[in-house]
Amino acid sequence: MSKLPDLEGLAIFAKVVEMRSIAATAADLGLSSPTVSKALSRLEKRLGARLFNRTSRRLALTDAGQQLAERATRLVTDAEAAENDLLAQSANPRGLVRLAAPMSFGLREVAPILPDFLNLYPEVSVDLHLSDAIVDLIGDGFDAALRLGFLPDSSLIARRLCASPRYTVAAPSYLARRGCPAHPAELARHVCLGYTYLQTPDIWRFSNAAGEEVAVKPKGQLRANNGDALMPALIAGLGIGDLPEFIVKEALADGRLKRVLTDWLTQQGSLFLVTPPGGPRPARVEVLADFLGERLARRG
Repeated sequence: MSKLPDLEGLAIFAKVVEMRSIAATAADLGLSSPTVSKALSRLEKRLGARLFNRTSRRLALTDAGQQLAERATRLVTDAEAAENDLLAQSANPRGLVRLAAPMSFGLREVAPILPDFLNLYPEVSVDLHLSDAIVDLIGDGFDAALRLGFLPDSSLIARRLCASPRYTVAAPSYLARRGCPAHPAELARHVCLGYTYLQTPDIWRFSNAAGEEVAVKPKGQLRANNGDALMPALIAGLGIGDLPEFIVKEALADGRLKRVLTDWLTQQGSLFLVTPPGGPRPARVEVLADFLGERLARRG
C-alpha cells in the first residue's frame, strides 16, 4: 500500500457524501459514474471497511463512512482554501518578494524608490539582499535580481532596463602629480585601483570610435569587491579607477574626480532584471518587476 493517502479517493468520497449520489457527483466533477464508483471501491479496499450501503435508489453511510466523512470533508475544504489563497496571491499583489541587487546600486538607486512601491502595494513586502557577488536565484530562493554588466547565457529570464556606463576617473591631485594618460596603453605607468567583480578584473579593455581596441593589465595598491570602497582612495589621489557612473557621478559633478581617456570607453554593460524560468510569475513579483523596470529605466 502506498505511504501517501489516497487524496483523490477521499476528495471524491467527500463529494459523494455531499451529493448523496454517484451520478450527481460524476456530473459535478466532470467524471464518469464508473470512475467515481472505482474511486470509492479503491478507498474502501485500502481502508478495509465499507463506506456506503448501496441500494438501487440511495446511498447510506455506514458507521465507518460516518467516521470518515467529517475528516474527508475538512481535508477537501482545507485544500480548496489553500488553492484559493495561492490563486488570490497569483491574481492580487500580496506576499513576500525576495530581491537581490548589487550593494552600491541597491543603496543608491533601489532603496530610495522602495517606499513608493510599498505605498502602492501595502500587502507586498520586500526582502532586499545587497551583495556584489552573483547570487544563485533558484538555489538561494530569490524571486528576482538586478544585475549590472553583461549576462552570460543561462535559463534565467532577463529584461534589459537601461545602459550602465562606466567611467575612467582620477582625482585632480593625482593627475597634477602623475599626469593625465592620453592613451590606455599609458595606464601601465599609472597606479590603477581595481574592482574585483569586473568580468575580467585583471584586464581593462578599451575601445574608441575608430574601432581601435586596447587591453591593459592594471596594477595598483588596492582592489576591492565593492566600488564605493575604492572612492576614498580615488578622491585622495592614490590612483585611477574604472567605476560605474552611478558611483562617481557626484564626485564628478563637484570636481573631486575627473574623467580621463574621454575618447575611449571601457566595456559598457547594462542594467538587467532577471527572474527564474518557469510558469507565470505571482502578481507580487510581476508588479515589482514592472515598477523597477519603469523607475530604473528613467535613470538611463
